[in-house]
Amino acid sequence: MEIISKFTVGSDQGIDQLFAVMRPYIRSIYKEHVSSEKIEEYLSEHVEYRKMINTLNDLSIQLIMVYVDDEPVGYCLFKSGSGYSGSPEGKRMTEIIDFAILPEYNTPEVQLSLWKKSRSAITFTDSIWIIITENDSRIQFFKDQGFLVKQNTLLKTFPLPGHIYELEIG
Repeated sequence: MEIISKFTVGSDQGIDQLFAVMRPYIRSIYKEHVSSEKIEEYLSEHVEYRKMINTLNDLSIQLIMVYVDDEPVGYCLFKSGSGYSGSPEGKRMTEIIDFAILPEYNTPEVQLSLWKKSRSAITFTDSIWIIITENDSRIQFFKDQGFLVKQNTLLKTFPLPGHIYELEIG
């Protein structure tokens, strides 16, 4: 099994690959907490081609995809210069908008490949943060990387309880 993580641009192919992972990932991660109708409404409104091109054209946002045997299986979307409510003033922060791997490929090797490439791309920051739901399977992975809980919050995607996890750099 060959695992490769690399930068992806907002080309037709890049967005098709992103959506091939994003849509099933969102369906799987929220299916126990949100009705399928609400999930499909969200997907049709927010996981839309033109919006994603605009998102990826924002120079502060970058996308890294992870591939297993040339198939896209996960992604990390992150934004530099993005703090959370209550974060310290003057602190350079990077938000992990999403760190997603399809459940059938969610192995430590795939997680580490995606994380290492993402972490190597996140430079010139004082900290990295992410919002994760209370019972998310990714919590232990992020804790293992050194992330600590900072505060309670609600997810941006759906109004579900979550926590802001932050990793101090340097």
